[in-house]
Amino acid sequence: MTGRYSIHTGLQHGVIMPTQPSALPLDSPTLADKLKEVGYTTLAVGKWHLGHYMKKYLPTRRGFDRFFGFYMGSLDHYTHSRCMYRRCAVDLHDDTPTTFRNVFNESGVYSTQLFTRKAVDLINAHSRKKPFFLHLAYQAVHTPLQVPKKYTKYYSKLMRPKRRLYAAMTTAMDEGVGQVVNAIKRKGLWKNTVLVFTTDNGANPGHGGSNFPLRGKKNQFFEGGIKGVAFVASPLLKVKNYINRGLMHVSDWFPTLIHVAGGNLRGTKNVSGINQWNTISKHQPSKRHMILHGIDPMDTVLSTTFTSFNKTFDIRMAAALRIGDYKLITGATNKASKHKKIFKPSSLVKLYHIGRDPKEQHNIAQYHMARVKEMLQVLQAYYKTSVPVTYPLSDIVQPRNSAWGPWR
Repeated sequence: MTGRYSIHTGLQHGVIMPTQPSALPLDSPTLADKLKEVGYTTLAVGKWHLGHYMKKYLPTRRGFDRFFGFYMGSLDHYTHSRCMYRRCAVDLHDDTPTTFRNVFNESGVYSTQLFTRKAVDLINAHSRKKPFFLHLAYQAVHTPLQVPKKYTKYYSKLMRPKRRLYAAMTTAMDEGVGQVVNAIKRKGLWKNTVLVFTTDNGANPGHGGSNFPLRGKKNQFFEGGIKGVAFVASPLLKVKNYINRGLMHVSDWFPTLIHVAGGNLRGTKNVSGINQWNTISKHQPSKRHMILHGIDPMDTVLSTTFTSFNKTFDIRMAAALRIGDYKLITGATNKASKHKKIFKPSSLVKLYHIGRDPKEQHNIAQYHMARVKEMLQVLQAYYKTSVPVTYPLSDIVQPRNSAWGPWR
């Protein structure tokens, strides 16, 4: 949302928990802020999860003209509620910059269908004379695994119950995206629209997902946890129907979409993203050759192991860096004992050549010590620019008027 690496936001350790007094910092504009500068109406539907403990961190105070959705995560897909501290309450809101309304009358409506309907309604109500940006963040395919029965019939032959639900949720979401696209076309706006469909992280195999044949899962630095897929559809693309495997980071969407809208990066802070529009629209080589996947000083293992690497970068910290085809991972990667048959115990320094070894099965660090040291130096340089982790203790919060919302 701000085009920055997480180390420059303080949010480099996990996600914001429901009652943590934490949020995306206010020191740099969001994508919505920058698009409003060039005349866009900005709309958000679905998941926020960038902090909500004070009103100033809510979507409509961060550049969006309208928000319909939920502030936290892992809600029931039908009741739109979340249970904490022995209390269950709704987390569904319809907000403008000046009004904040809890929504209670959509209980029983499946979240994917609800957010699709709201997105279509906003498109239909929008004036064709003004450009708009719609950020549609479906709750699917996140847990809990829930979906209308009519979608599960397509996957009766899948053996695993969770996999059947996951596939059905994906189909419901696919149907919703189609309805949104049709609404844009009926409005006569498709010829000047850029549609971006993207994931946010790797799947969780314990909840129906699969990253096969890649190693790892959500919340890990292996490719299965961080490699996402996306597609862009637009009449504005000069080259179409191709697959681009060049490096791209989630932060790149920020400058790329601002460029497409005719905006600029003035007033931003520590933008790590790169404008990739020529890569996307013209199939040109990616401008990116390096990705900092993360540095998490709170995820540091206790170890008496000391090597010459420690003088360069504290290899006990969880961190990952990609330069070209080489990927370096530090810290522990085999904490989950139940997966020990999949993730063999390994050293605190791992180097993989993703081009030749996309499954990350062969740690070649011992054969490329000079390269490892160079990459550790890059990690240390990044670490010196990082801000302290913001991960405060959660507050004990009670819902107000049967709904979750800002409490400070």
